[in-house]
Amino acid sequence: MPRPVVVLVGRPNVGKSTLFNRLAEERLSVVDETPGTTRDRLFAEAQWNGIPFDIVDTGGIDPTQTGPGHTQQPLSIGSADFIKQIREQAEIAIREADAVLFITDGDSGVTPADHEVAQILRRNQHEQDGQPWPPILLVVNKSDNEMRRTQAYQFYELGMGEPYPISAFHGTGTGDLLDALVATFKEQGEETEDESVKIAIVGKPNVGKSSLLNQLLGEERAIVSDIPGTTRDAIDTHLDFGEIPITLIDTAGIRRRGRIEPGVEKYSVLRSLRAIERASVALLMVDATTGLTAQDAHIAGFILDAKKSTIVIVNKWDAIQKESHTMDDFTQHVRQDLNFMSYVPVLFISAKTGQRVEQVLPMTLRVHEERLVRLSTSELNKIIQEAQDRHPAPSHVGRQLRIYYGTQVRSDPPTFLLYANDPKLAHFTYLRFLENQIRETYNFLGTPIHIVIRARR
Repeated sequence: MPRPVVVLVGRPNVGKSTLFNRLAEERLSVVDETPGTTRDRLFAEAQWNGIPFDIVDTGGIDPTQTGPGHTQQPLSIGSADFIKQIREQAEIAIREADAVLFITDGDSGVTPADHEVAQILRRNQHEQDGQPWPPILLVVNKSDNEMRRTQAYQFYELGMGEPYPISAFHGTGTGDLLDALVATFKEQGEETEDESVKIAIVGKPNVGKSSLLNQLLGEERAIVSDIPGTTRDAIDTHLDFGEIPITLIDTAGIRRRGRIEPGVEKYSVLRSLRAIERASVALLMVDATTGLTAQDAHIAGFILDAKKSTIVIVNKWDAIQKESHTMDDFTQHVRQDLNFMSYVPVLFISAKTGQRVEQVLPMTLRVHEERLVRLSTSELNKIIQEAQDRHPAPSHVGRQLRIYYGTQVRSDPPTFLLYANDPKLAHFTYLRFLENQIRETYNFLGTPIHIVIRARR
């Protein structure tokens, strides 16, 4: 079931990011030592009373504009530019969200900007089952003491219902807010089981994702344009490849966070990341004319975080002047830059001319099959034992990791549970060594392997 999306909306400096970090604190504190996997977050997972949901921090609506020479010219609250910023942010939030947290500042009281946001939110709510949707909860932040909590009643004038006084910094009042929030989530009914292979086409803007989709479908199903950012939504398209049902998810391009424009494009990135979560295999498209960039590696890290299988698709290969070793050299660069995903296959295509596009779906289905493979317990333990005999784990403070036995506990993605004397002795470099030993027996082409170490009771 898809997780509900909760969007934080409000003017600058009301504490949206502080509340975001408090709600997502446990998730964001996870440290991964795998090289290349530390990235900025546009959204995060949170949960309350066992109910998971996604939270999105829209960032403050800044009533300034950048003029010549990078000077900041203040805009009046009623100016057309400021109201346009508010409207774009609020309309997008309310269209994408399952619930909205409208954040205000109890220290400064009700402001004209708060009235602007409230008016736009009300205007864009729609009726569903006789109730306003999405639900909007009015949050009065910085209510750090009893006097400010009492003064929160003044926010009733916004016409957004009961205000919830909280302190995002100290955490007071957030429990009542979250109780009310999760109560608004609609109960998800049973959905029809979708057995199709789900493939997300992802990459930077203007690398040819929609062109590839059209080639795979044999028709102009998606709009193709040279203007980056044409595709705003994640679009699902169904087709049958032989007797195998496939769902292709074409997404908006993912840009570096600092270059994401506020408004529509920011939420296009959010939808792209959610598309990766829904897919089994991600086709990471790279522009051959620019080579693999840091942003391509950044996107690959998002895919790895989601533990999805991957194929690197090098597009626009027809535009490259080639020599006998051009393809091998390019592949070597990909392997170097994506050294944390050394298992991924690389295909060179031209979505414009159709060159080698016929290889994409067969390779994708092969990678999907590898994702579902299970190794027998006896075979896995033989691999682990031989690996330890060949290369014992390095000792730490006079102690050495010793793995006794293991088993594959799931596929999709392949996950191995290993029992050892002390999991704290398992350095990530040794886990990478064990992963390589497993792949020597079975490659798991294009698919990440997840290894979990537990202490033997």
